[in-house]
Amino acid sequence: MIQFHEIKVGDFLIADNDGDKKQGEVTDLNSNEKQVCVNTGVQDFWYETEQLTAIPLDDEQLSKLKFHKTENEDGTVKYMKGAFRMMLSSKNNFSKFEIWYRDEHRHIMQPIQVHHLQNHFYEMTKVHLNDESFD
Repeated sequence: MIQFHEIKVGDFLIADNDGDKKQGEVTDLNSNEKQVCVNTGVQDFWYETEQLTAIPLDDEQLSKLKFHKTENEDGTVKYMKGAFRMMLSSKNNFSKFEIWYRDEHRHIMQPIQVHHLQNHFYEMTKVHLNDESFD
C-alpha cells in the first residue's frame, strides 16, 4: 500500500476500480479524507489509498517517461532527460543507483517506484516528471 504522504499531484500510479486496474496520473489530493484523485485517461475519479498501487521503476517505465538510454562499455547504463541523469551499475539493475541534476547528487540504495523517482526529479529540478519530452 502507498502511504498518503508519499503521493504528489502529477505522480503516476495504478488505480484499482473494482478489479479494473489502470495506470493514471494524480490530479488532486484530499488531505482531510486521505483520498487521491486519479485520471486514467477517461476521467478523474477519487480513490482511497488502498485502491492505489505503485509502479515499479524499470527500463520500460523510463522509456515511457521519454528518458534517453546509453549503455556504456563498462556495463553501466545511463538514463538522461534534459540535464537530469541516472546511472545504473549494470543493465536492468535498479537495486542501487545514482541520480543527479547539475551539482546535486543522490544515491538511491534500494529499488524505488515510479512516483518516488517523480518526487526526486521534482525536488531536484522543480519540474514535474511526466511523459512529455524535453531536452
